[in-house]
Amino acid sequence: MTELSKARRAAVTALLAAGLGLAFAPAAHADGPAPGAPEAVPAADLAGARSAVQDPSVLDKVGHFFARKGVPPTQQLTIGAAEEAKAAGDAAPRLAGDTVPVYTLDAGFVAGTPGAPVAKAEFTASKVVAADGQTASVWTVRQGDAWRVVNIASGGDESDYAAKAVGSGGGTAFREPQVNAWYVLRDGRVLPLDDEARRSVGAGGVSLAAYQQLVHQRYGDKLPGSAYDREGKGGGYPLETAAGGAPKAAPEAAPVAAAGGGSAVPAVTAAAALGATALAAAGVGAGAVLRRRRGLR
Repeated sequence: MTELSKARRAAVTALLAAGLGLAFAPAAHADGPAPGAPEAVPAADLAGARSAVQDPSVLDKVGHFFARKGVPPTQQLTIGAAEEAKAAGDAAPRLAGDTVPVYTLDAGFVAGTPGAPVAKAEFTASKVVAADGQTASVWTVRQGDAWRVVNIASGGDESDYAAKAVGSGGGTAFREPQVNAWYVLRDGRVLPLDDEARRSVGAGGVSLAAYQQLVHQRYGDKLPGSAYDREGKGGGYPLETAAGGAPKAAPEAAPVAAAGGGSAVPAVTAAAALGATALAAAGVGAGAVLRRRRGLR
């Protein structure tokens, strides 16, 4: 994967994490979640998200995504429209596995807010497979009572890492997007799920308290509302582009997602922000952000 592809992946995810703030209602638990763990997302919400992905118009878009091998609609292919349409139909996209909530490092946890979970649910992801074996992850967010697809990503990281967390002993999989690291929170420890996470916390992981100190050192001065954030260094694509028309790389460290609840930006506002920044700068259509990234290691 090229450095530009990595920057695009990080920038799109940072934009989503910075503003999509899903209004997930916490599920009822008699004993409450484990320390540091986010509240579970209700099954009804996951079912609603999955239903949105199963819409024929969405699956048609995914078919075209597969036909184009992830190339944005604004870029020409060597095949014509008729060939693309046939390839999209032949892709026969189908959902595989469960629709999962995707948890992202929480600003309250980074700041050291008492009781803040290590991560919060930002969107849901559904893995879709093509007839030729290609995979994609379709991201959805809730807007009012409806669910909307906001991104189609090559590969299936979100579902794969959630499954890997379950298969390795359970716990909550979450992502630290600033370094593209996937972890699992299990029994009060933060354990690595990919190479970036192993470089971050070591093969044996660290305690939740030690991880909080680590991310506070990394991002404590980059939280929403900080000078770093106010100066516009908080990630995402700038509207101006580098030579050749490619978006400039995002800053190495983006601010962490704002805390949930009343302070979260409504999803409809965040979607509009995506249209004004990432979509315009990346030169892709307004239906979904096309993201390229490597698969599960």
